Amino acid sequence: MPRIFHPLEAYSNSAAEYRLLPFRFLRLDNEAELLVNEVGEFVVSPKGTAQALVRKQLIPGSDTYLTLRAKQFITDDSSSPLLDLLATKYRTKHSFIEGFTKLHIFVVTLRCDHSCHYCQVSRQTMDKNTYDMGLDTAEKSVEMMMKSPAQHLTLELQGGEPLLAFDVIRHIVPLAKRRATGLGKALDIVVTTNLANATDDMLYYLRDENIKVSTSLDGPAFIHNANRPRPGNNSYELTIQNIERARKILGVGKVAALMTTTQLSLQHPIEIIDEYVRRGFHSIFLRPISPYGFAVKTKKKTGYQIDDFLKFYRTGLAHIIRINQDGYNLAEVYAKIVLTKIMTPYGTGFVDLQSPAGAGINVLVYNYDGDVYATDEARMLAEMGDQTFRLGNVNTHSHKDIFTGEPFLSLVSASCNQSLSGCSDCAFQLFCGSDPVFNHATQGDMVGHRPPSDFCRRHMQVMKHLFGMISERDPELMRIFFAWIRNSSLREICEGAPS
Repeated sequence: MPRIFHPLEAYSNSAAEYRLLPFRFLRLDNEAELLVNEVGEFVVSPKGTAQALVRKQLIPGSDTYLTLRAKQFITDDSSSPLLDLLATKYRTKHSFIEGFTKLHIFVVTLRCDHSCHYCQVSRQTMDKNTYDMGLDTAEKSVEMMMKSPAQHLTLELQGGEPLLAFDVIRHIVPLAKRRATGLGKALDIVVTTNLANATDDMLYYLRDENIKVSTSLDGPAFIHNANRPRPGNNSYELTIQNIERARKILGVGKVAALMTTTQLSLQHPIEIIDEYVRRGFHSIFLRPISPYGFAVKTKKKTGYQIDDFLKFYRTGLAHIIRINQDGYNLAEVYAKIVLTKIMTPYGTGFVDLQSPAGAGINVLVYNYDGDVYATDEARMLAEMGDQTFRLGNVNTHSHKDIFTGEPFLSLVSASCNQSLSGCSDCAFQLFCGSDPVFNHATQGDMVGHRPPSDFCRRHMQVMKHLFGMISERDPELMRIFFAWIRNSSLREICEGAPS
């Protein structure tokens, strides 16, 4: 469908009397360019608009002029004096910073019964109990979590396979709830599990404690079993069986699934998405593989070029939109996150797309041995021998030590894309973020270099694709996009999901 926008009216050769407000721009294609101001207001306009705007050649009273003035790209003597609205909009867009660290990930064990090729966890075999979190360490981790000024916390219990250390979970949950209640804090709890070891008693406990479940589903059997092998080669069958069992006990809305894209997945976007529909899910996150842990060792088998992933993503997104057009509500989570940032006044709690970066500021990871890391990926680097992002240990460091120590301060110094070369003048800056941990892992430098960065290319290309779709102003497409956004709670948008 062709784009619909105001044509750029003939502009004056003499400078008009208006003043520029901060904005960035990008050419979308040979016809259109995108202009974005400091608070996320945007205009898709004909090529040449930015040049005419900067040269002050727009004709006062024209549609383009009035649109840019209304969206606070320019100001003149007739403008509203309420430019303080820009400050309000800026504060709202960055509201995810308020309260500081909201997501707290507890690695209760490294033991696991799966051998997933792409796993970013340095897993241990089933019988190595020395890799379970000790109860004293668990208690100190809870105390550290409660030092966060956030009034609404999310506790994520993961591994390894956390259900293999269910006694640790049963120790942490009541303690965390008592401490949160005593401090007047709200607390959500999620357990990230493959469900293979879930007994009915475990599931009833999760139900009674109002704990949500996040599991893995990589697609139909031939993909899931290849990506996530286990003894018996029945990972898929166990997963489907236990998803249904968990839904019956906890409720359908308490069980979510995530997929990871491997080389095999790239060839089958339609089959993967159709599996999610067949299993009654209403969201799917088309996630690329991460360059950490076992995923590095198995790169030849599971890895791929970012352009191959982008092709997979575009094909998958188009299929998801067709599914919605046919009447089934299925949201693609990454698109939903970006569209929320583009089409609402809010930022999101998604830590990968935040500036300052979410590492440490919005998420902390407490390892089984008490070590504290800025992100789960930072923990994986440590397992590979790189301790750069180890912030301290709950047994030897205070909350103040963690957040005033050199590792955290070095991380924060490279975490604001407003001051990073290649980001500071990018039109997508406000919708994107920074990832010093990824930069360090892939380029050996927290600041990183944007041109060869897969992080940069992936986010830029997906955002460019979404803006291209928005600019078509297809009513049915916009209905679908707004439905995805509306299905997010305000707290989910502002504070912490998905992580």
